Amino acid sequence: MRYLPLTDTDREDMLARIGVPDVDALFSDVPKGKLLKEPLDLPRAKGELEVERILGRMSARNTAAGAVPFFVGAGAYKHHVPATVDHLIQRSEFLTSYTPYQPEIAQGTLQYLFEFQTQVAALTGMEVANASMYDGSTGTAEAVLMAHRVTKRRKAVLSGGLHPHYTQVVETLSEMANDEVVALKPDVRATEDILAAIDDSVSCVVVQSPDVFGNLRDLKPIAEKAHAHGALLIAVFTEVVSLGAVVPPGAQDADIVVGEGQSIGNALNFGGPYVGLFAAKSKYVRQMPGRLCGETVDADGRRGFVLTLSTREQHIRRDKATSNICTNSGLCVLAFTIHMTLLGQAGLTRLAEVNHANAVKLADALAGVKGVEVLNESFFNEFTLKLAKPAAEVVEALAAKGILAGVPASRLLPGAGLDDLLIVANTEVNTDEDRAAFVAALAEVL
Repeated sequence: MRYLPLTDTDREDMLARIGVPDVDALFSDVPKGKLLKEPLDLPRAKGELEVERILGRMSARNTAAGAVPFFVGAGAYKHHVPATVDHLIQRSEFLTSYTPYQPEIAQGTLQYLFEFQTQVAALTGMEVANASMYDGSTGTAEAVLMAHRVTKRRKAVLSGGLHPHYTQVVETLSEMANDEVVALKPDVRATEDILAAIDDSVSCVVVQSPDVFGNLRDLKPIAEKAHAHGALLIAVFTEVVSLGAVVPPGAQDADIVVGEGQSIGNALNFGGPYVGLFAAKSKYVRQMPGRLCGETVDADGRRGFVLTLSTREQHIRRDKATSNICTNSGLCVLAFTIHMTLLGQAGLTRLAEVNHANAVKLADALAGVKGVEVLNESFFNEFTLKLAKPAAEVVEALAAKGILAGVPASRLLPGAGLDDLLIVANTEVNTDEDRAAFVAALAEVL
């Protein structure tokens, strides 16, 4: 028997209460062309075994990241995650634990969140970090809202090197809040004059390094110009491993640092869940979203952990909250913390060195292929190629040869005139044989 909790009268009463004529009116903000005119062409019901067979055939059409040479990046990266990480996070006390609403009985959770914050602060070179965000893109949008609160201004300038998905998330939240966003044009070679966009009306400048095209950015002059006009510099990264090799944003006078931590401890996982890293100068701590864990002692002098600051709508009056972020990515945070602990400072530096060296080898080899130009003057483990053919076509041709070659810029920026650009990443998982296969296959399809 089907469970139908609402009667037609119930629905009519609910619609009348919120002031809309019918259920379709709830979807009025969705563009008409995006709405289906009829249900999906799917069978009404199938047995469990039949569903498994159908989905199995569908999944078999995919090429798994670990099955072939893999050079895809653009915000999500394939790294080796030690077996220890998965083994530990699957312990029941970690896997089933919930957010620490009662600190006195959640000491273990609070301790690893505290350790996580310490690691993030050290990585970014910042004074304080929170207990994570959902991911890098929403973290970036929260950083912009935080800058608005600090400066009492409502205008953000976004670099043309910021990941387009991050830009879109910022624009979506800003539109809902009636804030102004100036998104500069895509900046493939990192030559934009972002300093010219900074004036006394600007709340913050958002710059990614390494940027979406792989370029490393010098943040110091941008920070200097922003501060001269009373604005904040928000430094963004999508590849956290880069912080093992490049000068951290904090040392370049960034005010807020935000990014994606997926590369450490978290596999690709079909697109998530991931973990957003968020750090700032301590003077802005009360405007940070999310929450912060702290270390203290109890009445008997024993070490303990607490929620030091929790400026979330679940804990205080909504009009006083800095964010509606309702949780931290707890299990992903734990995976990050375990992997970082296994690596240590020397291990992270070595991992970064291997990533960079592998990427340099690949870039040098690809530059020798006819019809290929490497556009970057500097990069970490990701760079952009200009090809003699549309990159999307080349990627499909290489996939047919068992090579996952990268991300066409046109996929991230459709209609931007970047159809011949391919964004390529090379991490520690790729071998010399993988790189040779990529170079040979690319020479064939071009």
